[in-house]
Amino acid sequence: MAEKKLEDLFYDTLKDIYYAERKILKALPKMAKAAKSAELKQAFEKHLEETEGHVERLQRVFEILGKRAQGKVCEAIEGIIAEGEEVAEEFKGTPALDAGLISSAQAVEHYEITRYGTLKRWASELGMNDAEKLLDETLSEEAKTDETLTRLAETGANERARAAA
Repeated sequence: MAEKKLEDLFYDTLKDIYYAERKILKALPKMAKAAKSAELKQAFEKHLEETEGHVERLQRVFEILGKRAQGKVCEAIEGIIAEGEEVAEEFKGTPALDAGLISSAQAVEHYEITRYGTLKRWASELGMNDAEKLLDETLSEEAKTDETLTRLAETGANERARAAA
């Protein structure tokens, strides 16, 4: 078996997040549809557009590597999305729905932030400056989405869920 290096780990993790982003593209319209608050719907729709850009940037990183863009099943995102679907179903029609959707979306964001942060660091260490810039751009958008979700939770969704008790 050939010795694995950081380049191999970078490529493997890139395939993981590529798969995850494509799964997220399918999940976001469902989350937007399920959301009760117009502001949360809008946040999910905005992030859907951003996620399309994330996929395009990842495809450019694959090009930088001279590799075909391909995903590798990401069990973590599968589980996070499945939990989000359970929350949407279990809390459908209740005041707690939006708080639950936000929580589920933030689990996705935190996973992505971790992956993009790691990939950015490795790209830097591997001297892949163009890839590092692309990954940093996505990392910044993921962090902003997480901040938006926190704001939506703190300025309404959590209170509506609590007040209904």
